[in-house]
Amino acid sequence: MRTVLSAFRVLEEVAYTQPAGVGELARRLRLPKSTVQRALRTLWTAGWICPDGAEITRWVLTTRALHIGQRAIADLGVRDAAAAIMQELRRETGETSHLMVREGDHAVLIERVETTHPIRAVIPLGSAVPLHGSSNGKAMLAQLGKDEVTAIIGDTLERYTDNTIVEWDDFFAELDSVRALGYASNVGEWRTDIAAVAAAIFDHEGAPIASISVSAPGSRMTEQQRQTYGALVIEAANRISATLGYRRPADGDEDHGPR
Repeated sequence: MRTVLSAFRVLEEVAYTQPAGVGELARRLRLPKSTVQRALRTLWTAGWICPDGAEITRWVLTTRALHIGQRAIADLGVRDAAAAIMQELRRETGETSHLMVREGDHAVLIERVETTHPIRAVIPLGSAVPLHGSSNGKAMLAQLGKDEVTAIIGDTLERYTDNTIVEWDDFFAELDSVRALGYASNVGEWRTDIAAVAAAIFDHEGAPIASISVSAPGSRMTEQQRQTYGALVIEAANRISATLGYRRPADGDEDHGPR
């Protein structure tokens, strides 16, 4: 299994750094040169890569990889990419998992996997929630610049409950915290009975196109659980983003993506 995973890591790195040499790949992936060399030979035999020129020192993708990649992007939407992971998230937490996308100044629920608890926070499919008052919305907004956030929200942060953040300085501080943690929290900011945590999902171009959350009645989600669930939604969002073609920058590169 480790050999297969190493080969896939090498293939992905070749795709983003081609033409790539053994030394460069080994350094970026932190793998032994011998491991990288074996993976390159295997991928060449399988038809995924080939030497860049007559000398077998630098490697590039073949058209086989290009055709399959284009087919996958064309056929795969965020709902498809998230479906199985949302089921896993529900099993891990026992709570409802929500998938939302941004439409204007709201986040719209496009998929959910319900908790088995008889007492639950019910949000119908197609419901629109305010970006600034929801964990799903804040997770997406945190990946944007201040000017873009204000252009989306407008001049006023509307109050929905006593917990809604309505001052811009406080809201931008909240978004800074979301970026630092990697996930957003909501404790009664839109509806007093709902608590949730969410992380942003990125497409192959690095745009925050959706977010995945765990939601529950506020009385059932403690601060400690929010931290635990926060780590789980980060992992889920990262996996969905990777399925959609997003690649986290290598160490030292600027990273606006999932953490």
